[in-house]
Amino acid sequence: MFSRLLMSSVPAATLVFGCGAFYPPLDVVESVDLTRYTGKWYEIAHYPTFFQAACASSTAEYTARDDGNIGVFNTCLAADGTTVSTIEGVAEVVDPSTNAKLVVSFPNVPIPGPYWIIDLDPAYQYAVVGDPYRSTLFILSRTPSLDQMTLDGILNRLPSQGYDPGRLIYDTPVAAQ
Repeated sequence: MFSRLLMSSVPAATLVFGCGAFYPPLDVVESVDLTRYTGKWYEIAHYPTFFQAACASSTAEYTARDDGNIGVFNTCLAADGTTVSTIEGVAEVVDPSTNAKLVVSFPNVPIPGPYWIIDLDPAYQYAVVGDPYRSTLFILSRTPSLDQMTLDGILNRLPSQGYDPGRLIYDTPVAAQ
């Protein structure tokens, strides 16, 4: 009886707590200046996601809103740089002591997604965004590509945060717009 109870509890706990329950807490950067963070970002690489299946590359535009939140405008691009789709949402800071933990809400998506900034260039030229469950990962840059030394540095730091760089899908660089 106990073994049946235990076996039925493990899948339920996984559903409730997610796979991230087996990872140590995800470290975020010490501080994010949201004014400096706003603007256009080019995606360099990401973990596979269903919502980006048709994207050769993606961009994100972040804007300050009057209510203190951040406007989000994501664009999915084809290999030739034409727009495949766009979506607009709102990011809300959930850790005001660092501004590095946000949740992003999109229309018709019932649950907001965690957006945790885990690596950030001091000059705000690149950022790495993940979630505490290690199910999403995005490497972003202010330019359509990163130099190899910078990218290698980011990739070398990912395993210490519980991320597997081998799972990344690299975007097709598009011209700066």
